[in-house]
Amino acid sequence: MWFAITRAISGAFQNCQLTHLARVAIDLERARAQHDAYEWALVELGCTVRRVDTAAEIPDSVFVEDAAVVFREGAVIARPGAESRRAETPVVAEALARFGLSHRDIQEPGTLDGGDVLVVGRNVFVGASRRTNAAGINQLRQIVTRLGYSVRAVPVQDCLHLKSAVTVVAPKTLLINRNWVAPDAFGDLRLIDVDDDEPHAANALLVGDVVICAAAFPKTRARLEQHGLRVKVVDVDEIAKAEGGVTCCSLIFEW
Repeated sequence: MWFAITRAISGAFQNCQLTHLARVAIDLERARAQHDAYEWALVELGCTVRRVDTAAEIPDSVFVEDAAVVFREGAVIARPGAESRRAETPVVAEALARFGLSHRDIQEPGTLDGGDVLVVGRNVFVGASRRTNAAGINQLRQIVTRLGYSVRAVPVQDCLHLKSAVTVVAPKTLLINRNWVAPDAFGDLRLIDVDDDEPHAANALLVGDVVICAAAFPKTRARLEQHGLRVKVVDVDEIAKAEGGVTCCSLIFEW
């Protein structure tokens, strides 16, 4: 059975961390409506959604993906690169523990954002970004290699996280923006390129055999469909103003 942990949008969402985008006004009620619709999309695709609460002092907490990485064998609780986001992790750890998922924590001086971790089978690609450092990557490697995973650090540029640049859209198939991450990092995996006019479109979310993608990227959606993939579109343009995408807003796992 598939579960998705989500987190409510904070009343202080406008005060989110920004790295690559200029700050613009966010319509809080519209963002919440979009988040509600996103959760319903997960339900329609077979997920049982468990939403946890938020607070004003954690404006970025809707991006629950950054707080942890979930494997079949257990979870790794992240240590976000933005110090202001580290208060987000305890509630997420508690939510995962209710499912009986044991966990290990990334410790200082390591930093790791879950948005930098791309799991493809037994291969784990980790973005070497402004939010995830070498110590965090090495700690993750020590935790998961004993479980049979291999870990590879992948440099990213001009984007926030690895999953801003590349995501899984089908078995052994990735959607990629080659300007933000080098394609040779992914060996013989099949690559589908985003449309040149839609650099942010590489952030897509595979749920079962359906790819959730943002409504703002119709050209890339058409490319996915031309490759025979089923696509479900959600509108997340208000959430995107906080440098968020469709992978960021949930932690999905089988239990």
